[in-house]
Amino acid sequence: MKRRSVLFGSGLALTAPLLNPTPAEASAPLTNLAHLDFLSERVTPPAQAGHTTYRLADTPAVGMLWTYAEPNPDGSYRRIGGGTYDPATDTYGQGAYNADDVARAAVVYLRHWRQTGAASSREASYQLLRGLTYLQTATGPNAGNVILWMQPDGTLNPSADPPELPDPSDSGPSYWLARTLWALGEGYAAWRSADREFAAFLRQRLDLAVTALQRQVLIRYGERLLIDGDEAPAWLIVDGADATAEAVLGLCAYAEVGGTSAARRALRQFAEGIAALSDGGVREWPFGAVRPWALSLSLWHAWGSQMPAALARAGQVLGDPGLVRPAVTDSAVFTPWLLTSGGPDNGRLPTRVDRTQIAYGVDSRLQSLLAVAGATGRTGFRGLAGIVAAWYFGANPAGVPAYDPATGRTIDGIAGDGTVNRNSGAESTIHGLLSMLALDASPDVAALARQGRILDRIGSTTVEAEQGQLGGGATVVTPPSAWTGESSFSGGYVRMPAGATVRWQLPAFDQPRLVLPVVDLRPGSSAVTHWSSLGAVRHGDIGAQGASPAPGALLPVTVGELAAGRTDLVATATGGEAVLDAVMLEPLVSRLVIGGAGRQTALLRSAARTPQTVRVSGPAVIETYDAAGVRRGKVTAAGATVRVPVLPGGFTLVRR
Repeated sequence: MKRRSVLFGSGLALTAPLLNPTPAEASAPLTNLAHLDFLSERVTPPAQAGHTTYRLADTPAVGMLWTYAEPNPDGSYRRIGGGTYDPATDTYGQGAYNADDVARAAVVYLRHWRQTGAASSREASYQLLRGLTYLQTATGPNAGNVILWMQPDGTLNPSADPPELPDPSDSGPSYWLARTLWALGEGYAAWRSADREFAAFLRQRLDLAVTALQRQVLIRYGERLLIDGDEAPAWLIVDGADATAEAVLGLCAYAEVGGTSAARRALRQFAEGIAALSDGGVREWPFGAVRPWALSLSLWHAWGSQMPAALARAGQVLGDPGLVRPAVTDSAVFTPWLLTSGGPDNGRLPTRVDRTQIAYGVDSRLQSLLAVAGATGRTGFRGLAGIVAAWYFGANPAGVPAYDPATGRTIDGIAGDGTVNRNSGAESTIHGLLSMLALDASPDVAALARQGRILDRIGSTTVEAEQGQLGGGATVVTPPSAWTGESSFSGGYVRMPAGATVRWQLPAFDQPRLVLPVVDLRPGSSAVTHWSSLGAVRHGDIGAQGASPAPGALLPVTVGELAAGRTDLVATATGGEAVLDAVMLEPLVSRLVIGGAGRQTALLRSAARTPQTVRVSGPAVIETYDAAGVRRGKVTAAGATVRVPVLPGGFTLVRR
């Protein structure tokens, strides 16, 4: 093994073994459908009112997909459903198969068919689309909506245990309706020239889904929700930009090959709603992200975060650059922050409350970066995409591959402490394969992704309020539930009456850091906390609750910069009682370094207002990007040490 080192910051030397894959390893396709095929099933459902599909009388069996897969002692896997299993009736509390996974698996097979021409994937997509449309309610007041669960014998289970909302599952808009629209849109685009009759059926069912969304959701187009003093669109599917984004992906595919005027109008309206949730900036929460849930100012999650992908695609299809701009900010500002601060966690609520990372979240970030790169032609987003995808090859909290090209399995998740969930269910398998298809189509991104080892990461950190020295009557409170209804405390919090103090002794750091107290802002509060000499937080600086699930908001508030080398931080309360959850500390220049396949790549991200420089050992290729992802410089630097620029709010990629 070879070893190399790279210098960052104040002489920090980083070393790690670098692996040299064989040419076959580097060039062989990553996509392997074997495990997805294993999860697939053919089911002959009994006659059920309102449910039919294409040529059901001629071919009564339809395609389905088992929900979960658990390992056996011998290394093989067994397929299981969701909820408690009753062996006497061969049923599950939820079901064996679900519309969410059937829809997304259909997308995998459709993309594989179009990318490779594989006849087996064409047939698999056909059968799954037949199964998916069987789950769609075709008649009655719920027409267009979708039943989520099916039992092993094909019996539909509209009211699962534990229950989901809506209940029954076809009684309103849902994530599974959005994902059905995604699959039907891509299905119609793929089948319109291969089988016109089947494509016409898919189009009819797609239009039925759009009609359902028009009467249930888009009827509120133009209305605004009041969320803690801010406005949010009232016409998103289940109030989610995440769910709506996946519907938009299907509508884009449909509109791109014709579609209807109603579908195109729905596409624009939904895209406008998603774009309206773009928030924050380089130094303010949520750092330019498109928020996934209209009802919360505090919450972001990686799973289902395809909002930038949806906006980039919609902007292209509709010819509207205004829709692409929020996707660019999310990709150029938020994603580098996310990567340097720990990666695509299941829950930034707003602190890293749920640090579990799953393929759904990784794939959502990867697809978004590639879509934005395609919409803008800005190559830096492809570099970021490779760094995101390195998660599958070991650049994750466990330091192990999350995807196995030999079997096509993707693990179900990695906890923040590195614990690996070795199950390989449908969702993880699907999104792992969607990522592999993208990498097979983008060899440059795949080559970067194979650097599957984290060598260094220095980014945003969190100090708990309870870890400080309390004075003046400050007390620790452990709430019955950390969940507030719209966000989550990171455990307990500190209640600070007027005159109370919290003092922290922080580890020494070699550069300035932004200080962002995470505080519970409440309308009408007279509390003010003063943060050393940095600034103050007014705890009543929040608007009326409105449609938000909880009064006030748990939010990071930027108060200023803590000087390099300074280790003391003091919060002092005046006025009324203040609630403090934690403090986020953000380096002005954060970094993530990955390595492998004989190379190293570093991502540098700036939260500074002025250009910064970082020392790096050479030789290196240095690409500098601004806060819009526009490349502002590329140099090949020789010598033992070179100085690398990082632009205000921008990012830099350093390759060795």
